[in-house]
Amino acid sequence: MSSRVPHQTIGSNPLVTKKDLQHALLQLTDPLRDFYSEGRARLQLSGAGAGHSDEVAGLEGFSRVLWGLVPMLAGGADNEELWSICMEGIIHGTTPTHPEYWGDVADYDQRLVEMAALGLALCLIPERIWEPLGEQEQRHLYKWLNQINEHPCHDCNWLFFQVMVNLGFRQIGEPYDSMQMEHNLLRIEEFYLDNGWYSDGIGGHSDYYIPFAMHYYALIYAKLMNKEDPERCDRFKGRALQFADQFLHWFAADGSALPYGRSLTYRFAQSAFWSAFAFAGLGTDRWTPGVIKGMLLRNLRWWFKQPILDATALLTVGYAYPNLIMAENYNAPGSPYWALKAFLVLALPDDDAFWREPEQEMPEMASISVQADPHLVLCRDESGHVAAFNSGHLATNGHTHTSAKYEKFVYSTQFGFSVPRAEWGLGQSAADSMLALSEKDDYLYRVRRRNEQAWIKDNVLHAVWRPWQDVEVRTWIVAGLPWHIRIHRVDTRRSLDAAEGGFALGLGPEHVERKSPEQAVAMGTHGASAVRSLQGYERCDIIRADANTNVLFPRTVLPMLHVSLEPGTHWLASAIYGGTGNPGMDLTDVLEKWSPESLKVTFDRETTRITTCAGEEICIDIRGRS
Repeated sequence: MSSRVPHQTIGSNPLVTKKDLQHALLQLTDPLRDFYSEGRARLQLSGAGAGHSDEVAGLEGFSRVLWGLVPMLAGGADNEELWSICMEGIIHGTTPTHPEYWGDVADYDQRLVEMAALGLALCLIPERIWEPLGEQEQRHLYKWLNQINEHPCHDCNWLFFQVMVNLGFRQIGEPYDSMQMEHNLLRIEEFYLDNGWYSDGIGGHSDYYIPFAMHYYALIYAKLMNKEDPERCDRFKGRALQFADQFLHWFAADGSALPYGRSLTYRFAQSAFWSAFAFAGLGTDRWTPGVIKGMLLRNLRWWFKQPILDATALLTVGYAYPNLIMAENYNAPGSPYWALKAFLVLALPDDDAFWREPEQEMPEMASISVQADPHLVLCRDESGHVAAFNSGHLATNGHTHTSAKYEKFVYSTQFGFSVPRAEWGLGQSAADSMLALSEKDDYLYRVRRRNEQAWIKDNVLHAVWRPWQDVEVRTWIVAGLPWHIRIHRVDTRRSLDAAEGGFALGLGPEHVERKSPEQAVAMGTHGASAVRSLQGYERCDIIRADANTNVLFPRTVLPMLHVSLEPGTHWLASAIYGGTGNPGMDLTDVLEKWSPESLKVTFDRETTRITTCAGEEICIDIRGRS
């Protein structure tokens, strides 16, 4: 490529052919050319800060462009101007005497993360990155990368970074640490759960790091090492096939995927798994190249319709719009370009079946998918809305907004989820899909952060959690769409205010609200959200959440149920609606839209009976035994 990409919004790219996808990558990377440093070793982007230094953030942005550019070059396309910039940056960044040297590496260093893309380049395009270098330049690049074998990585998906770099060394015929590779691959085996799922480290979460990291690198390994390590490669591929049948349920028919977990600013890395799936040559009668192609391209089309680019066409930190409130401490301005991992499929040759076969729709799937390994029950309704009901976790982590990203009762493709701006007041707490508790002062609302116990049986989820040491909450959720049921048994030794949050509804051009003492509904352009008291609540309200707390919509409203609790045992039960609706609908019409196949709950004076979707009855003794 010798000139700028003609101005065109990426949302108008049809994303049908390989050339369309190549052009999309150019649309995303071409605007970056003005932001490379003088020595080309750093991308100097602004607009956000991270826990690591600006110099390391510049390396991060530089490296993450390679996740898309390297596969594009490997697949036969050309981008000489950008690649020339990158090669100059690689030479300068790995030369210790150059002012833009990327630096010596410390233990658990962010630089270790960014080395993996260079490992991929050595694997896929050695003739472009390694062979053109002079002998001294090769020594500099090898020595800088080899630091990854001298320093520990975090005990999670990071272990694959060492594998990627050593795969690259192996590809170019340089010494590589086979013992380090084997040690890491054996340790990763200990993260495996079942049904294709890993945890991101022992006791870690099972979120998007499983598809766009654990499986992604495993499938690259399976492609490159199939002859040398066939047993492990077959295992990686078999797990990916199992995982695909579960991960499918995370996607709506319009291409959107479930907002859940951390690192959501990586956006269309959500579909990187499908790209790696095709790259590794996987497929069955169910997973034809056309089906895989549809999963990838629909997700990209959805993303490219969202306002995720700034005025200079750079990716922003945020999710469906620029938003620093929901970001992680490690999200520097260049971090979002990890999304380019979705372009791995560009490495496939032009005559591959992935490009030849037409795109196909999603396979048929059940309306309820119980996924015990990530602690979720996924439901979908006829409108395409996908909701993941969450039993919660027995452990937690120290990342930003952990409770909001991992412990809400339900996550939704239609409503997203919200993160708190502060702990004062329900508007700032933005406690959608949570039971929020305060000590009768409208201050320091506490929600679930981790569980003491948790289980899932069919579409019924149960958890025991403690917001304070002297407050125990036992929660049952009966999953379903558009309605679901929540039941709480609250044992407290202190006086509390409790607020049960429904789905956060994005405010659009049309909006209506209606409420009575027992129920409230908000309806508008983006659907309807309603709450109904079944037992124990005193009043309802519709809260205006603070702006920019939701990952999908800058402004939201939140139907809520309220009750004041004195020391003792209390039973609370509610029905929560999330689905289709419009301002012209009658409240009664919305509240009568039940899903009897998945929601069967009977209350009497002593016992609550829940019938699961499999017809099994669960009884809860409201006198205190269950």
